[in-house]
Amino acid sequence: MPQKTKDARLDAKYVDQCIFAVASDDLNALAMLYEATDSVIYAYALSILRNAYDAQDVLHDVYVKVYESAHNYVSQGKPMAWLLTITKNLCYSRFRKQSWFVDISDEDLEKQIVIKPDVSVEDKLVVTKCLSKLGEDERQIVVLHAMSGLKHKDIAKLTELPLSTVLSKYNRALKKLQKIYENV
Repeated sequence: MPQKTKDARLDAKYVDQCIFAVASDDLNALAMLYEATDSVIYAYALSILRNAYDAQDVLHDVYVKVYESAHNYVSQGKPMAWLLTITKNLCYSRFRKQSWFVDISDEDLEKQIVIKPDVSVEDKLVVTKCLSKLGEDERQIVVLHAMSGLKHKDIAKLTELPLSTVLSKYNRALKKLQKIYENV
């Protein structure tokens, strides 16, 4: 069973341990993995699908897929990249099955934003409002970098965009966020 660290959320070694334990049919490890990663998986799915119900479905499908595939997992020190790749593939599979999607509401976007508990409700609302003004690609890149701690090169691989495009979209998004924040 994985040893929970002080801040297990997204700790690569902890997530790795959970995945390896899941490969050994440890359902407690699957629950621990879910607890540590569900908010990021949901946020990423929501940023792609832009529909809360579909994102919830994909969230649960991800952990089913992890349970089925954990025995094939090879650690490369980036377990979140593996989980997010599964998420992305399931999202795109869902797109192929349905050719429509609904725009994300401010309420759903607010649920997407996972902020430390000591952040005020007002600050969370400001962040939500600011992110809702970004384009889909920009929001996705900002969420992946800020929430999951992925490096830009990993985001480029995951989104299948050139690194230079990811960097420019991220920097452009930060400038937009700064302007939006100044006007809030």
